[in-house]
Amino acid sequence: MKDNKYWQQKLDEETYRVTRQGGTEYPHTGKYLHHDAAGVYTCVCCKQPLFTSQQKFDSGCGWPAFFDSINNANIRFLVDESHGMVRTEIRCAHCDAHLGHVFNDGPQPTGQRYCVNSVSLDFSAEEQSN
Repeated sequence: MKDNKYWQQKLDEETYRVTRQGGTEYPHTGKYLHHDAAGVYTCVCCKQPLFTSQQKFDSGCGWPAFFDSINNANIRFLVDESHGMVRTEIRCAHCDAHLGHVFNDGPQPTGQRYCVNSVSLDFSAEEQSN
């Protein structure tokens, strides 16, 4: 696993704060909140595929939300007891980047809401076939 010095050199300050220190970006500010292009959302640190645009929905929570992941093996689920509550933190299973949290108040078919920081994500658009 890469050390903090590596990530500090690779990432901008805000991305480092969120992905490596477990921070949260301000609500309603993320570049992928109202993003609706077709493609795949990947981990900003290691490019691990995490979510597709077909799994994205507008939850009104202030962060990009997804009702499922591409593969739950790509995500680590941790109990987060910070801030006086119990939540499920989600991290990239490949590089341990903090992504956000998952809640049980999403739409069907999963009932899940993966609430993800935009700065934790990169996006690869699907190529249009002719």
